[in-house]
Amino acid sequence: MNELKELIQKHKNEMIAFRRDLHQHPELQFEEFRTTEKVAEALDKIGIPYRKTEPTGIIAELVGGQAGKTVALRADMDALPVQELTEGLSYKSLEDGKMHACGHDAHTAMLLTAAKALKEVQSQIKGRVRFIFQPSEENAQGAKAMVAQGAVDGVNDVFGIHIWSQMLSGTASCVVGSSFASADIFSIDFKGRGGHGAMPDACVDAAVIASSFVMNVQNVVSRETNPLDPVVVTVGKMNVGTRFNVIAENARLEGTVRCFSIETRDRVEKALKRYAEQTAAMYGGTADVVYDYGTVPVINDEADALFAQAIIKENFGESALIQEPPTTGGEDFSYFTENTPGCFALVGCGNPEKDTQWAHHHGRFNVDEEAMEIGAELYAQYAFEYLNK
Repeated sequence: MNELKELIQKHKNEMIAFRRDLHQHPELQFEEFRTTEKVAEALDKIGIPYRKTEPTGIIAELVGGQAGKTVALRADMDALPVQELTEGLSYKSLEDGKMHACGHDAHTAMLLTAAKALKEVQSQIKGRVRFIFQPSEENAQGAKAMVAQGAVDGVNDVFGIHIWSQMLSGTASCVVGSSFASADIFSIDFKGRGGHGAMPDACVDAAVIASSFVMNVQNVVSRETNPLDPVVVTVGKMNVGTRFNVIAENARLEGTVRCFSIETRDRVEKALKRYAEQTAAMYGGTADVVYDYGTVPVINDEADALFAQAIIKENFGESALIQEPPTTGGEDFSYFTENTPGCFALVGCGNPEKDTQWAHHHGRFNVDEEAMEIGAELYAQYAFEYLNK
């Protein structure tokens, strides 16, 4: 629909300015109070009714000129506890140790711009468009909170977008099936028996127990998992010991598990507990394992993904559509599609000439803002075409 394309272009400068404002004022999980107010102010100006969710976030809804289905569009809003490293950036984060290192500022601005465009063609819309401005994606709590507060009640379909620096600007992807992995968190407390570093025979060294576990746990991936079923087990943090000449009594490990299958997730969880407990027992210690479920895998509905692919080709050209392989990154968008059809697209924002090729969560991460135009239009076109097809 050419009219939507023109409307997105008309609001492009406002979109970039809004994104830069959010980038300067990043807010962490469930602390997005300023961001929520900024979105609310913009929706007031547009004339789209909304309600705030607790403790942060917004659900807005645009009622079309004719009756029909309801489609939901989702953008996340939270930042990360990352120090911004890019010097000389005019809109660099003003919050020490916090930055939008994953592009959620762009997502919010893109969805708000899509809302502006759809408002201007409101009479032509057959049904309702719900706009979900979600907090707290980075700790996998926001989507669950929004669903509990009615975000997808009465929704027939839900669509989300993530800016993606690993793809070049001007491209987009929406694969059929697996897109993002489940993302779980585990912690293990090993307990031994401390003592003098010169008298190891009187002790049970928790450092040895923990180290042995780290060295052996990858066998869960290489020897207990189907090699055609991707799994990642990462121990990202280890705290052990108190002093150079004291044998450690306690060790704490923290890590994450990523996979695309619920059955595999269950198998890995059981294996981690078995490895921890039996490794500890072998050395005369004990292990306490806590396994917390984060996100479930994002599995794109086939019909929706193919529909999104058609929209990408129609509006941005055949060459714009690529098939980005599934990532073992996690995304709590999955909670919106547990009981509602939907799909999740990626919009490339990588551009070495603009230094926007850095990995997500890196201190130099940034977005090629030209890509935001594609993202905003994809949001708007998906909703309009879904309701009017």
